[in-house]
Amino acid sequence: MTIKQDHPPAGNPPVSGGSDALSEHVNNNIDSIVAFEEREHGKLSGSERRLAHVSDLIGRPLYLLFLLLFVALWTTGNLFGRFLGITPFDPPPFTWLQGILTLAALLTTTAVLIRQNRQARIEDQRAHLDLQVNLLTEQKVTKLIHLLEELRLDLPMVKDRDDPEAVSLQRRTDTTQVLSALASVDDATAARKASSGTP
Repeated sequence: MTIKQDHPPAGNPPVSGGSDALSEHVNNNIDSIVAFEEREHGKLSGSERRLAHVSDLIGRPLYLLFLLLFVALWTTGNLFGRFLGITPFDPPPFTWLQGILTLAALLTTTAVLIRQNRQARIEDQRAHLDLQVNLLTEQKVTKLIHLLEELRLDLPMVKDRDDPEAVSLQRRTDTTQVLSALASVDDATAARKASSGTP
């Protein structure tokens, strides 16, 4: 019996690192991630897109450089403008400058918080997806172990032996019990820290 093997054409080797060198299921996964990102971006309204763009600008070092340059020019103009015959429009202690910087800090903080809330929603969705995939993977692995154990028992040439670990792994994990155990550990750790005075 001959086994047919798929080989790439001799004249067209796959490019290392390119998408052609990846397997089909990897490309499908990448396409799914890209589709998810585009779908989430498509849910944004026009104002949310503009706010996201502003948040991107705020997060760059150029924004800090602009603020420092603005403060330097403002203070220099008000301190040394009188030597050039210009009346200071905001003499020390620079009340207008303080107000402008306070407003800028408020707007910056609000824009960053709105962006973080959106990112947190996306991360929650991803965490939920990861949980679902992990649970599905656990179910598949449990079923696979069960099938392997059945195959081992059915094969006459394989010596039958007692394997408690395999028997244990055939049972599905009870997520409720796992969560309860984790909660008990967290409670015990918190109680121990409280009794020892550790923050």
